[in-house]
Amino acid sequence: MNAKEINPTDGIYATTLDYVHAMEVSGVSRQLFVSGTMGLAEDGAAPASLDEQLDLVWKNIRRILAEADMSVSNIVRLTSYIARPEFAAKNQTAREEALQGRIVPTTAIVVTTLDPAWLIEIEVIAMA
Repeated sequence: MNAKEINPTDGIYATTLDYVHAMEVSGVSRQLFVSGTMGLAEDGAAPASLDEQLDLVWKNIRRILAEADMSVSNIVRLTSYIARPEFAAKNQTAREEALQGRIVPTTAIVVTTLDPAWLIEIEVIAMA
């Protein structure tokens, strides 16, 4: 897989250090579209804290990717749905750690979740 950051600097607002405007991907043979994944334990329970849910959501994403013989290095697009605006900074930090410094096109949206116990949901697109 070849991934090329598309990040114009003239005629558009600047990105921050944790994302790019777009990514051109070539040389791929497989695409994986991952449903919104929550920070739930194996029994379906949602821990009370955002930190625990962030740990679990990335554990769950890594597990799904592994089933497709992929890893977080294959993620080319990410959308986070957070229950409260004040969760944005912790979500950003968790994403940066999970992606090991890689930057990808990303969006974070504050939403009312289907279950009030769900504090974070993330969907990704991965390619190999």
